[in-house]
Amino acid sequence: MAVCARLCGVGPARGCRRRGAAREQRRGNADSEPDTDTDPEEAGGGAVTEDDEAAERIEGGRPLPPSVEAGPAGRAPLSLLELPPELLVQIFGSLPGTDLPSLARVCTTFRRILRTDTIWRRRCREEYGVCENLRKLEITGVSCRDVYAKLLHRYRHILGLWQPDIGPYGGLLNVVVDGLFIIGWMYLPPHDPHVDDPMRFKPLFRIHLMERKCATVECMYGHKGPHNGHIQIVKKDEFSTKCNQTDHHRMSGGRQEEFRTWLREEWGRTLEDIFHEHMQELILMKFIYTSQYDNCLTYRRIYLPPSSPQDLIQPGLFKGTYGSHGLEIVMLSFHGKKAKGTKITGDPNIPAGQQTVEIDLAHPLQLPDIETLRDFSELSRMVLEVQEQVRREEQEREQRQEEQEHSQQAASQPASPLGGEGAEGGETAAGAEGTTQDKAPASQPFVLPTGVISRNEDYPRTCRVCFYGTGLIAGHGFTSPERTPGVFVLFDDDRFGFIWLELKSFSLYSRIKVSFQNAQAPSQEAFDEMLKNIQFLAT
Repeated sequence: MAVCARLCGVGPARGCRRRGAAREQRRGNADSEPDTDTDPEEAGGGAVTEDDEAAERIEGGRPLPPSVEAGPAGRAPLSLLELPPELLVQIFGSLPGTDLPSLARVCTTFRRILRTDTIWRRRCREEYGVCENLRKLEITGVSCRDVYAKLLHRYRHILGLWQPDIGPYGGLLNVVVDGLFIIGWMYLPPHDPHVDDPMRFKPLFRIHLMERKCATVECMYGHKGPHNGHIQIVKKDEFSTKCNQTDHHRMSGGRQEEFRTWLREEWGRTLEDIFHEHMQELILMKFIYTSQYDNCLTYRRIYLPPSSPQDLIQPGLFKGTYGSHGLEIVMLSFHGKKAKGTKITGDPNIPAGQQTVEIDLAHPLQLPDIETLRDFSELSRMVLEVQEQVRREEQEREQRQEEQEHSQQAASQPASPLGGEGAEGGETAAGAEGTTQDKAPASQPFVLPTGVISRNEDYPRTCRVCFYGTGLIAGHGFTSPERTPGVFVLFDDDRFGFIWLELKSFSLYSRIKVSFQNAQAPSQEAFDEMLKNIQFLAT
């Protein structure tokens, strides 16, 4: 603020002497009145005084008098106020919109220039990607400053990826700026078992400026069009939605019609098409549970996982097959010598937020030839041998750590951080991974062992590399959870699979190829904390 004051010649600094006597007499004290408003909604407002003629020249494009284009005696301007208003519009338009309220406090001239819609049109485009013809807003009497301050800036904290709190089922919400609207899109997996099909999505709410006063929130749930809704930002990285007209969600045919409509949208079939009795029970249970919320939900922010050159493949979101539960969304992330698959959507057995699979990148598996691989007992024997090896290594590592702590205490020396050994472990994992990929062929034949069930028989018949891993299984209601051994199979950059030995089943995962904005984690620590939080809430 002090720098701005000196540049424009305001305040008790040297800038006061830079004003010419003619300027002092012409402008008087009006230019030196500070403004205390810091809201972008108010930047550019204020009473109109003798500088209105300059503001009219900005908007009307009329030429400036020579006295404004240069300082006294034709010298270069020593103050921002001596620059042409058109140039000030360009300068102010290049600044972040959140800085403009502070700039408006400097003097009434700056505040008046900030009323120019060209500045706010540029901020809407560069900060939020609004590519619509904002000049059309003039017809409705809504300015670009209104769009920026009352819509984009006010609701900026809800942009990005979110997970709704719908019990064990979770979900994936993407809030984006779409033209002159902010829309919350719920992303749904394709119909089971077509894991390679694109994601489906439907709007849950939208926000837009109906008039100049404030933004309007509308619920989009149901089949009767938009209706009145409400959004409350509860705290950082959490907000809630509420529908004020839930009667718009009801259908004339009652709950039976609502269920059949939901079933077609959710599963792409009718109940008569589903012959498995257990699957029918799971579907009916999900409908009863999820429909009670009526789009009155709480959302918590989730981040996309950070990536590094050492990662096996690009981390991100994947759709995976989960037997009778259908397709679910899983987030794959890398953590040194481990890779984790965390559920973004879940089911009554393993709820959203839980870590469904964990891959041990330090223990690659060399698959046998095709004929031997068809024998489930042979694959099971290989995996159980690695499981025993991993168990022994963990015991030896714990024993070394205890011995190291005892020796350090005996020598009265401060204990060295355990991160050193962890870093070495990560380095070893990366080395093992690199060695495996160097020695293994670019691709090798793959087939599921006899007796292993797969929802999708159209899985790849070649793979790059396999690793030992564990999968989380549990009873209904997440009872008696346990990690059981399995095989992680990497097919290509966008597909992987997991063989659940105890269940004798196979899950196929395919990458979600959607470019999500405002979803990158600010740091690895922030991402790890997010994972910990959603797992804690699921538990």
